Amino acid sequence: MESYATALLYATPFFIGLVLIEILYGRFVKDQKHNLMDTVSSLSSGLTNVVKDSLGLVLILVSYPFLLEHLALIEIKATWLVWVVAFIALDFAGYWNHRLSHHINLFWNQHVIHHSSEEFNLACALRQPISNLFGYYALLLIPAALLGVPNQVIAILAPIHLFAQFWYHTQHIGKMGILEYVIVTPSQHRVHHAINPEYIDKNLGQIFCVWDRMFGTFQEELDDVPPQYGVLKPANTWNPIIINFQHLWRLIQDAWRTRSYWDKLRIWFMPTGWRPQDVKEKYPVEVIHDVYNFRKYSPEASYWLKGYALFQLIITTGLMLFMFYSYSEIGFDGLLLFGAFIFVGIYGYTTLMDRKSYAVWIEVARGIAGLALIYFSNDWFGIDAYLSIGSYLVALYFLITIFGGVYFTYVEKSFAAADLAP
Repeated sequence: MESYATALLYATPFFIGLVLIEILYGRFVKDQKHNLMDTVSSLSSGLTNVVKDSLGLVLILVSYPFLLEHLALIEIKATWLVWVVAFIALDFAGYWNHRLSHHINLFWNQHVIHHSSEEFNLACALRQPISNLFGYYALLLIPAALLGVPNQVIAILAPIHLFAQFWYHTQHIGKMGILEYVIVTPSQHRVHHAINPEYIDKNLGQIFCVWDRMFGTFQEELDDVPPQYGVLKPANTWNPIIINFQHLWRLIQDAWRTRSYWDKLRIWFMPTGWRPQDVKEKYPVEVIHDVYNFRKYSPEASYWLKGYALFQLIITTGLMLFMFYSYSEIGFDGLLLFGAFIFVGIYGYTTLMDRKSYAVWIEVARGIAGLALIYFSNDWFGIDAYLSIGSYLVALYFLITIFGGVYFTYVEKSFAAADLAP
């Protein structure tokens, strides 16, 4: 986990830097594809994902080394061939995992966060899940295990394969000629993120588009069908933690409410969006029917609130990078506590962005908790060893958090829209 945290220490600024370049480019060409609050929400989602993954908060149902030990029929020598085979196996597994996530109710919960943005840009690529709490992905790598692909090769290629999916989340790159027949391109992925009936559940490939062409899920971007983005059951919140579990909560409610015991069981494995008929009639859920004429989620926000949201994102990112930098020194128990502060912080300021009245209590509580930790430990997870006034600066941040929660809830309440149910 420490090596993973070290990799994230360098990867995080790199990806955020690319998002900033896209924003500046959009401004330069007067074709901006970013909404500030949506981008803050997307980047905040990325922070929750990398913190969760760096702490190893997942229950592995079966590991790849276990499958390799018990299933390998042959052993591929460590040549260039093993790397090619491993990459193709990873991409094949990724296609089917992606397809399961789009077609099975239960699995959609771990993927909905990635589609929840009503914009399409590099920032939304970082909307990654924290709800994937059970690790079953190795089962999809059985072909690699049968061929004896070493675990070390999979471990090296897996993050590369993931990071290589970042670049095509953009509207600034058109069709790419012959490459459209080989790899997943921005044009193809715009189709994938679209909610137009022509585009739903298409282009599930991750690096190579050959799987979509082989298994009937390919769809070209059509000139007369401009992609519209989001999910058909809109999230209606900037809070990425809520988005991660919204769909699961709906499934739990529907399973509890339906009178049919058969429906209580099968709802989890039915096609995505399926609901029992009795529940569907009694408890309707907002669904977008006209994808060209729906109101995007955008609660009223002053320039001050937008600036405050950006400030919170910057400070939270900085604290997270310090956490990765001092990973071994902080220790596992300290990392869990540090991670909890980051999660509660993101929950707090994104709830404030939603203009929820209860956000103030979260912000005040975490501010007081942070100040108390600094007071009793006389430090902030060892930050004073690197910067003598480090803990004082963190304490100042928590004071600003308390003030911000109160100010944007009570002083600026004239800007606050009525609560929007998630």
